[in-house]
Amino acid sequence: MDKKKIKKIIVTGGMGFIGSAVIRAALDQGFKVLNIDSITYASCEETLRDVENNNNYIFKKVDIRNHEKVSKLFDEFSPNYIMHLAAESHVDNSINSPIDFIQTNILGTYYLLDVAHKYWVKNEEFHNFRFHHISTDEVYGSLDKEGLFNEQSSYKPNSPYSATKASSDHLVRAWNKTYGLPTLITNCSNNYGPFQFPEKLIPLIIINAINQKKLPIYGNGENIRDWLYVEDHANALLEVLQYGRIGSSYNIGGSNELSNIDIVTAICRILDKLLPIESKYEKLITFVDDRPGHDKRYAINPEKIKKELNWSPKTSIDDGLEKTVKWYLDNKKWWEPLIERKKSFSSLGK
Repeated sequence: MDKKKIKKIIVTGGMGFIGSAVIRAALDQGFKVLNIDSITYASCEETLRDVENNNNYIFKKVDIRNHEKVSKLFDEFSPNYIMHLAAESHVDNSINSPIDFIQTNILGTYYLLDVAHKYWVKNEEFHNFRFHHISTDEVYGSLDKEGLFNEQSSYKPNSPYSATKASSDHLVRAWNKTYGLPTLITNCSNNYGPFQFPEKLIPLIIINAINQKKLPIYGNGENIRDWLYVEDHANALLEVLQYGRIGSSYNIGGSNELSNIDIVTAICRILDKLLPIESKYEKLITFVDDRPGHDKRYAINPEKIKKELNWSPKTSIDDGLEKTVKWYLDNKKWWEPLIERKKSFSSLGK
């Protein structure tokens, strides 16, 4: 490949769960990647240890709110694309400390948009420049038993986290409509897979079960989520980045609707097979008080991305869960230090 033709991406939040999967996929596809991450408690440099010596990978520890440093990195790296994943994402934490989410998710997005717009104006030769903002289906609020979120669904965020993501979506849209910045927005369903921080539902349940601790579930466990394997999501994001219609948004879902209790019992059955104990893992399940504003159901209609970009998920929930459980069984050296870093995890699912 001609080095001059290598496409260059700046990924914000690349040490996170989805960001790291995007970086691995982008490098596999021949992109050059600059990862900008401030390394918060939920970041882990070990997540990308296997690519740190790749000649097409650069990491800079910088907060996206540092306008001067980020602007300098844009000028030095000369990206064709921006993939904005840096965000505070834990719903429970947003309830306890919403200011952190306002600072990162809203102000951080504003600063990044401002830098990207000024860079784009200075570099008119980048006709294919694109700013891709990665968001969540939680901006749409909660569904009843019927219906699916689509790209025309009204925004009805119910938590401080989802409210800040909705705000950042609106900022990105405004920069396209007002300033002409070539933007794209994607809203995804719940991700799962390797390298997910241990406070999220699936890794929390796997790790607690491995250690034969209680498996806590909010309320009656009947809250429903659409589950998307993270590597499928990463590939979808790169498709949208390159081929999506400028100024448009795309919903990315796994078409795997399951209740929290069904997810937990499925993990228990996998562990009964892979790591049997004297009794069944399901006996560790315990129900705890529900959290405030807990959305009942999320579900994505992914027809737009299927029709326009011919994308659909490749990983079934059964295969994805088994691969995920096996990964956590085989990678204690990755997650055990994170447990030590933050002794108490309260998340029981989004």
